[in-house]
Amino acid sequence: MSKVDVASRVMDLSRPLLASQGLELVELEFKKEGRDMVLRLFIDREGGINLDDCASVSRELSELLDVEDVIPENYTLEVSSPGLNRPLKKPSDYERYRGRLIKVRTFDLLADDGGNLRKTFLGELLGLENGVIHLRLTEGQTAAIPLDKVAKANLEFEF
Repeated sequence: MSKVDVASRVMDLSRPLLASQGLELVELEFKKEGRDMVLRLFIDREGGINLDDCASVSRELSELLDVEDVIPENYTLEVSSPGLNRPLKKPSDYERYRGRLIKVRTFDLLADDGGNLRKTFLGELLGLENGVIHLRLTEGQTAAIPLDKVAKANLEFEF
């Protein structure tokens, strides 16, 4: 089974487990680190998660993966919070974090409303409309970034 197939199967198995605990899957990684594979899940919920949430998901998911025999090779399971710089992956993330400071990196150079070309945009998330992220940049301009041009987007910690 390929890494992509394993990741897809783990997503399918983990979503109902997470939903039953009021949690969401933010991101999943399955990759080789050292000699073994690492399966890393980042989970969250409105208001955040704690260590008990991670331990509970780890315990239950580990049992489920063993029963289903999804990963035939040695691996380490890690379950954690996405952290302060939580990635924004789904369209709903852009609505949920409206008003927050975010950083968006694009695949290509894009212009802000002042005509400045850039690949990195930092500013207040104004929302998502018709597949376009709207930001008020820290320099004062605004930017409209199509979702399909986003290489990476995440919350930025505000002091």
